[in-house]
Amino acid sequence: MRVLAILCVKDEGVGLLHWLAHHRALGVTDVLAFSNDCSDGTDAMLDRLAAMGVVEHLRGRDGARGPQWRALREAAEHPLMAVADWVICIDVDEYVNLRGRDLAWLAGQAEADCWALTWRMFGSSGLTEWEDRPVTDRFIRCAPNPLHWPWRCAMIKTLWRRGTYARPGVHRPLEPAGAPVWVDSNGARLPERFVEKGVFTDFTRSAYGLVQLNHYALGDAESFVVKAARGRPNRQGNPADAGYWVERNFNQVEDASILAHGTPELEDWIADPELAALRERAVTWRSTRFAELMREDAWRDLYTRVVMAGESRAFSPAEAQAIMAHARG
Repeated sequence: MRVLAILCVKDEGVGLLHWLAHHRALGVTDVLAFSNDCSDGTDAMLDRLAAMGVVEHLRGRDGARGPQWRALREAAEHPLMAVADWVICIDVDEYVNLRGRDLAWLAGQAEADCWALTWRMFGSSGLTEWEDRPVTDRFIRCAPNPLHWPWRCAMIKTLWRRGTYARPGVHRPLEPAGAPVWVDSNGARLPERFVEKGVFTDFTRSAYGLVQLNHYALGDAESFVVKAARGRPNRQGNPADAGYWVERNFNQVEDASILAHGTPELEDWIADPELAALRERAVTWRSTRFAELMREDAWRDLYTRVVMAGESRAFSPAEAQAIMAHARG
């Protein structure tokens, strides 16, 4: 079974290798990586990984809707797409969590063409300072299940059978061929409307029976400032702000189930002198970048606001229903 992961990155050198090793261990066989205007050497790391046969690397270009959408249009025509059995468009702060199992196992759990992998938000765990360790080790506190609000926290990424749609999208594939069958992260069939549209699952019930998508959207406060300054790949000129932090900083539940997955290739990659030197360059850039940003009022203000905001409170079912009632008018 060939599984293609489409990845768009900018200045992600410190976490890139661990992310790749994790997903290769799950059964991702091909990675099509697009880098965009990197300052930390992520693009050079991807060049080296391409030379080692780990990824295919293309330097992304900007587009009207941002570099990620431009990359996805190019991915639709790439030779790796033509040989894939399954495809997923995924970011470096998203980790598929199968609790020690693999993607081949998941594909056999339901007769489905599309798996809607629901985010589970992992908060900051109260950490403010960056540390050079994998996010899966550092952040083990997350949102409760179910999380009744906000709906954005129940958004999905899709593992889809190649051929059932014409091209990839950020959260879901686009232009269906026929009537693909969609299931949620429990393996339960989703409504027919998902064939054409749908970017979040039912956030009023348990969402992670077979698989969850661990979403480390924040990191610690220092990392969040660096992320915000980088910008968001599919929204030109719309950086993450304190509101973004508040909507995602849930730490009510401990979940370390992702640690059941190993990263067997990671040691070999780090042993490569060229790759190790490039990663060290990214680590240095990361520390220097935060120090530079903290000399500017706007970024220093963002840092202080997210630290002061603390942990976000999860809404009760009644509170969430009241919000939804307002939305319905």
